[in-house]
Amino acid sequence: KKGINNNPMSLERLSSEDRARNWELLRSALPAYQPQEGSPANTLTDAEKEAVLSVLTELNLGPREVERVEKLLRPAVSNHPDMVDILDPATWQPNAQDDSSEDTELITNTAPSIVANKSLLPCPGDHMDAPPAWHGAPSIPSNGLITQSFRQQVRHGLFTGPTNSQCPGFLQCNLVVLPEGPHAFDFLLFCQRNKKACPLIEVCDVGSPHPHGVARGADLRTDVPKYAIYRNGKLEKEVPDVTDFWPERSIAFLIGCSFTCDGALQQAGIRLRSAEQNKNVPMYKTNLDCRPAGSLRGKMVVSMKPIKALDVAKEVEVTSQFPQAHGGPVCVGNPGAIGIADLDSPDWGEAVEVKSDEVPVFHACGVTPQSVL
Repeated sequence: KKGINNNPMSLERLSSEDRARNWELLRSALPAYQPQEGSPANTLTDAEKEAVLSVLTELNLGPREVERVEKLLRPAVSNHPDMVDILDPATWQPNAQDDSSEDTELITNTAPSIVANKSLLPCPGDHMDAPPAWHGAPSIPSNGLITQSFRQQVRHGLFTGPTNSQCPGFLQCNLVVLPEGPHAFDFLLFCQRNKKACPLIEVCDVGSPHPHGVARGADLRTDVPKYAIYRNGKLEKEVPDVTDFWPERSIAFLIGCSFTCDGALQQAGIRLRSAEQNKNVPMYKTNLDCRPAGSLRGKMVVSMKPIKALDVAKEVEVTSQFPQAHGGPVCVGNPGAIGIADLDSPDWGEAVEVKSDEVPVFHACGVTPQSVL
């Protein structure tokens, strides 16, 4: 019988079909295909491994497939005895490459630029010093295809609204697309210098609308509910599909979005009024300077959530565990401290009420590129 032997660092030969099936099985079984905070990239803790095994029966797998996954889940990281490396193909498939593949935004100077609303992307993050469990990780869906299914709905025009609270547990991203050239390089540098506002998740190949590091199978021209086309810094139109506007020599940037935290916040008992009212979050220009990069300079844009005063500490704790999605807030209370004069008049999104027992909590926002490009 072909398979993986008891030594996790050695390998028996598998057919190409077996390798492909195992790889896809692992991708589907992982909770949100999101590396756990406090773990080396692409690892699970023992508790998370047990969670994966507990739902294998829901995936309609036969005994042999379950046995194969159990073998793949055996510890493979000697330096981390309490971790299990199940996504590193080198431990079971030689020479394999990780092909794992929002509000989005496409911005150009002389060519059209497109700004879209959130995309959903399972993301392979970097190692970060944080608590070992991912705060509020959701249950694994039985079909393992929640984001693919959602993107299909968007692609066919069945979902056209804001994506806050959609597909909880998955990374959501903003998309910025620019023509190849100096402005694209300046924007890359801008993201590196302003990680709080523009946490860069991936940069696509020139001209390609298909990410490779995250969201395999996504088409960035069609899989976002709404795109804003900018020309010479001015909003030209909003459309549900940008296939006809995609620059031939384009570069697409994916930037983490705070909607990523919604599922964890809700599981922690924090209510999100914008999501409950089916509204986009309110977003505001601030007086907070971004670090300039080449021709790009400007102020940070923030989003706002009304949070009960007694829940603010919990909100900070949860969101701080998602640095790839803006992390913790930049301001709590007193909007005037960051140059916001009227919470009822957001620059983007829709206003929501802040009740007497609540505090406005402001997070850096991926709409910042619209204020600097």
